[in-house]
This record gives sequence, C-alpha cells and structure tokens, in this order.
Amino acid sequence: MSVGYEHVRIQVLASRSIRLGYTPDVLTDAGTLSILIFTIVVAPSSNSFQLDIVADVAIMLALMAARNAAHGLSIVQSGGWPNVGWAPFGFCGPQLGPGPTNKSFTAGFLGFGRISQATLRRLIPFGVTHAIYTDSGRGRRTEGEDTAFVEQYAAFGQLKQLKRVNLDELAAESDVVFILAPGGDSTKHIISTPFLQKMKKTAILVNPGRGTLVDSDALADALDKGWLYAAGLDVVEGEPNITTEHPLVKSPRATVLPHIGSATTETRAAMADLAARNLIAGVLGEPLPVEYVMH
Repeated sequence: MSVGYEHVRIQVLASRSIRLGYTPDVLTDAGTLSILIFTIVVAPSSNSFQLDIVADVAIMLALMAARNAAHGLSIVQSGGWPNVGWAPFGFCGPQLGPGPTNKSFTAGFLGFGRISQATLRRLIPFGVTHAIYTDSGRGRRTEGEDTAFVEQYAAFGQLKQLKRVNLDELAAESDVVFILAPGGDSTKHIISTPFLQKMKKTAILVNPGRGTLVDSDALADALDKGWLYAAGLDVVEGEPNITTEHPLVKSPRATVLPHIGSATTETRAAMADLAARNLIAGVLGEPLPVEYVMH
C-alpha cells in the first residue's frame, strides 16, 4: 500500500493492457497524501474517499519540530531529565502561528492539492495570516479560487491571503513549509541547498509526502548550519533502510517518523476495502471504483 505510484512502471502496464487501481482519497480525512493501495488486474477506466489523515500528521510534525519534541523525548527516555536544569528559554522553539506577538505568520506549501488544503484548514485556528503555494502540476488554481478559500474560512481565524508564488519566494517567505507534491524524476531533490539557503532561520520544514523530494544530506547540513530551525519528516529517501547513522536521525533538529501518515486502523481498513473492490471489479471486467488513467 502506498499513496504514490512513481514506483509502478506505468508504461509497461499500459503496453500489456493491465489496469491499475488505487486509493488516492482515503487519506484526506483519515488524517495526507500518503497512501494508495494498488490493485493490478489484467483487462481492458475515480472516486474519492478523503485524504485528510496525512494532514493530521503534517500538523503533528510541525508542532514536534518547532517544540523540540524529539530532543525532549530523548532526554526523558535516556534518564537525563534529572540532570537538566530549568532555564527561561530551555527547549524553546518558534511558535506555530503568530503567538502573543500578533506578528504575521506564513504557511507555505510545495504542491497545493487536497492534502495541502486539508493541512491549511487545520492551521487556520493557529492564527496563520498568510498562505502561499507552488503548483504541483496537477492543475492550476485561479485567483478566484484562492480568494474564495480565504473567504470561506474567514470566521475561523486570521487568514488574510492565499496566493501562488515561485519556489524562491516559497523558501524566503514561509515560516513553515509543507512538502506535499508528487514524487518522480521531475521533483527529485527539489528541496536541496539552493532552496534551504533561502529559508528563514526560524522556519520549519515538514515532509509528510515523498522522501525523494528532499536531499537528505543537504537538509542535514542546512540544519547543522542553522539555515532553518528544524525539520519534521514522515518520509525519508531510501526508507525503510534508515539507521541511527543516517544524518537526519543524528540531527537534534530533525524529527523523523517511520512513514505513519496513513496509520490509523480506520484508514487502513478503508484502503483495504477499496483495494478489494478494485480487484473484484477488475476480475469481473467492470469499471474499477478508483483507477489510474493511463495516457
């Protein structure tokens, strides 16, 4: 099960008339964009659950990274808490949202599909004032759609603006950046040294989407040099072969989870159900409930 399909040889399937069924929308309200279940059936054709579940993990990672949760947990679990004296700014990090300063706060999104939008909806009560995004290539939003989004949620927070920007602006203006674009050759290591150098020193990078989008060595180096404050990662290039020697696991400013974006019992059950229905429909020669359309 996975939410992406870049590891599937689409053209080979197409050449052999093999259909590909998947579950792209189960994750939106299971908590992001994180899990597709593949059902491959031979035959001569999408429906939608909801993709919010990964958005829950995206917010959790942002909070964990900003509040130094991984570092704090390691101190407690290693028995070191009694040896850590209290200090006014001990364990402090940047607040997710304006906080008591009432400053502006900008959330940035690399890709602005359903999971990014679900993540932004969850951020609005934190007091986010501005949201910016780059297109993921799956469709271009209009200014009217962005204005309508802001107006729809005006009563629930302080969001004043939602707009499309280029990659450099995304890096320079965001207080938190969520990586939620598709994987593949076109986006591999799109987050690397040039992007990281432009980020605010207080910014948080969150990747609940695809590990290949982030150059791990470049991110570890950027964290070490203080180009950004911290990173929260549910996916890492090369997973699951990530050991304690990995530079991001060793970094005190990186929170790394083992790809749990879709890991709720309810979501996995819904995915399994859809996979089974895709398979049965394929065997019977019927339209698949959710099918990847090959071009």
